[in-house]
Amino acid sequence: MYDLAIIGGGPGGYVAAERAGTAGLSVVLFEKRTLGGVCLNEGCIPTKTLLYSAKVYDYTRHADQYGVTVDGSSVNFGAVFKRKEKVVRKLVAGVKAKMKNAGVEVVPAEATILGRSAEGFDLTAGEAAYSARKLLICSGSEAVVPPIPGLREGLGSTVVTNREILSLTEQPAELVIIGGGVIGMEFASFFNSVGTKVTVVEMLPKILGPMDDEISAMLQAQYQKKGVVFQLGCKVVAVEGDTVVYEDPDGQTCRVRGDRILVSVGRRAGLQGFGLENLGVELALNPAGRPCGIKVDDRMRTSVPGVYAAGDVTGFSMLAHTASREGEVAVNDILGKPDRMHYNAIPGVVYTNPEVAGTGLTEAEAARQGLDCAVARLPMAYAGRFVAENERGEGLCKIVVDKGSRKVLGVHMLGNPCSEIIQGACIAIEQGMTVEQLREVVFPHPTVSEIIKETAFSME
Repeated sequence: MYDLAIIGGGPGGYVAAERAGTAGLSVVLFEKRTLGGVCLNEGCIPTKTLLYSAKVYDYTRHADQYGVTVDGSSVNFGAVFKRKEKVVRKLVAGVKAKMKNAGVEVVPAEATILGRSAEGFDLTAGEAAYSARKLLICSGSEAVVPPIPGLREGLGSTVVTNREILSLTEQPAELVIIGGGVIGMEFASFFNSVGTKVTVVEMLPKILGPMDDEISAMLQAQYQKKGVVFQLGCKVVAVEGDTVVYEDPDGQTCRVRGDRILVSVGRRAGLQGFGLENLGVELALNPAGRPCGIKVDDRMRTSVPGVYAAGDVTGFSMLAHTASREGEVAVNDILGKPDRMHYNAIPGVVYTNPEVAGTGLTEAEAARQGLDCAVARLPMAYAGRFVAENERGEGLCKIVVDKGSRKVLGVHMLGNPCSEIIQGACIAIEQGMTVEQLREVVFPHPTVSEIIKETAFSME
């Protein structure tokens, strides 16, 4: 009998396992594929590795702007993908070492929940049976493949998801991306940099969905200058072999061809295939009344005592760092430590070149909530370090503040390296800092992070 059984070895599962094992609990972790989950093997890490190679190549092509001459730089597509595999293997090995050091038993097999027992919960994996007093479900998510005629039929050949595109052996000359969200834009960034002709077809009138409208528009404009074609407000109606058929905003039928077609329209919680129905947990429903995740409270407890859920399976904040924190909250509740999950300062990052990062409420979200807010905005060029390192680079920092309390509600940025400085804004929001308190923080000089302070001082 284990103290805790965890289904899924992604960022929610393996972080929870490490925390629980280090705290002295006996833990068994089931992972049917590879430790690290989608993030480490098919998402966050491999894509960022590719994007960094693309960024290095971008630097060589524009090195003359910095007084450096680089002749004949080129991209070895196979070598870039080979390095990606090396990075993934190294980090997977690191996760395995963490599990060993924490005393976690890792079972490389798909687990099936049989149901409750007198003392806890019974599971099987492979030919073995397991029992645990507590259960944490971190079964993750899967790519959504909408029921568009010809789309599913092309999967595995011309049509690819984020999983298959990371296994390409040859660079496509032309790539069509269905979906202009975070994943779609990151792949658009990489393939555009290495010389692939990229077309993004998006049903919404903007890219990057819920992210700040002004910053999304700026990023789109920069990628249009780089040659990416955007077809916004367009509905894909069919896939015919290597051709995407869509209706434009005027109702006209249009076609665009690609050597590969990447479907990137979102992800859905992984609720099937591991016996969840044997527990009878309550599921969260989307606006259409369909199950979209496991319903949890702010301590990650489900409707069944002793059962917790964390990560994408909740269908809420589908980000690796959210999953890790949720896993920690679940373990702390099991250990009897006071803890709650907060979602008011979850950072979101798009690792394009330039990067986008934001946390808290956007200007539009604050307006929809009826909040009386003030918004300050400054070009990133107000930070000297940004000017020194981004020749002719454009960027923006925005701070959303509640007029009454003067508390910081949101910070949103475009420009490198905003992914590395957004956590400062997360702390400000999480701690309920006012804009006046933010002004009192000493930022190192010269750093790009100073743009947060400069923007705070620009607010009336």
